[in-house]
Amino acid sequence: MKFLDLCKVYIRSGAGGNGCISFRREKFIEYGGPDGGDGGKGGDVWVEAVDGLNTLIDFRYQQHWFARNGQGGMGRNRTGKDGDDIILRVPVGTEILEEDEETVVADLTELGQRVLLAKGGNGGWGNLHFKTSTNQAPRRSNPGQEAVERTLWLRLKLIADVGLVGLPNAGKSTFLAATSNARPKIADYPFTTLHPNLGVVGIDGGEFVVADIPGLIEGAHEGRGLGDLFLGHIERSAVLLHLIDGTSGTLIEDYQTIVSELEAYGAGLADKPRVTVLNKIDALDEEERTFLRDELEAAGARDVMLMSGASGEGVQEVLRALRPHVVKLRKIEADALRGADPEEDGTWTP
Repeated sequence: MKFLDLCKVYIRSGAGGNGCISFRREKFIEYGGPDGGDGGKGGDVWVEAVDGLNTLIDFRYQQHWFARNGQGGMGRNRTGKDGDDIILRVPVGTEILEEDEETVVADLTELGQRVLLAKGGNGGWGNLHFKTSTNQAPRRSNPGQEAVERTLWLRLKLIADVGLVGLPNAGKSTFLAATSNARPKIADYPFTTLHPNLGVVGIDGGEFVVADIPGLIEGAHEGRGLGDLFLGHIERSAVLLHLIDGTSGTLIEDYQTIVSELEAYGAGLADKPRVTVLNKIDALDEEERTFLRDELEAAGARDVMLMSGASGEGVQEVLRALRPHVVKLRKIEADALRGADPEEDGTWTP
């Protein structure tokens, strides 16, 4: 299945049916009076977050979503049939944006969440509604309300607890494969990962979701390499895991490149908690490990950890360092749902 995280759709609700002008005509009934029915209501356009989807590829092949119009009213006081609603089923984490790609219409972050995008038009009144004591044979009816048309953008931001960042070939996919059942492509050339991958990681009886995104390079915010198109998938994460290739000859430059790209992207990524890890230490001796860690900490990195995704050394310690950040964010979200103040509730401890 191809991965697609941004697409444009054209939606239109159903127009309401027109009211009917009709008079009762039966044998032996001289003055039957008006019996025109009302028009049916047009269908609505809804969007719903459903389970089992992690891409918007379905909207690549169907961009136009039109609800049915309401049926017109009929004689004998018969109301027209309502138009059927239409539902856009999207993955959890999808944002609905206006045509300007900036104004957020809705953000579907919970399974089963539904939002009305375009309301169907009401049906028009038939002439029966206009009958009065002084106008007992009205020849007047209302047209149905017009349909609502909108052009919208759907943008998918995957729901992940931990976001992996680093230069190409920093070992992100190897780490994800070593800690979860995910099987991302792994090779010895840059940009092996072309789209985000998700993996569920377990540690000390708990689980959290890790997102591996394509590697960043200097100038990614200007569109170099694969650009920063995929950074949106880690905006919702609780913590970032910054992997640095310990065998690189430009260690400090690699670290500063990623930090600069996160700051240039914005959206609060530079302010998120970040765990910095010196990866591929299986190729380094003890003296080299200590020297490189000291170099990174002197460059501004905090509490640099050592790890080898290939051999598994230090992996469990890194997962344990990530878990408190995930637990804390989940606690804050749970407090927000029940209306508690996370600052006043001091029951949580990492």
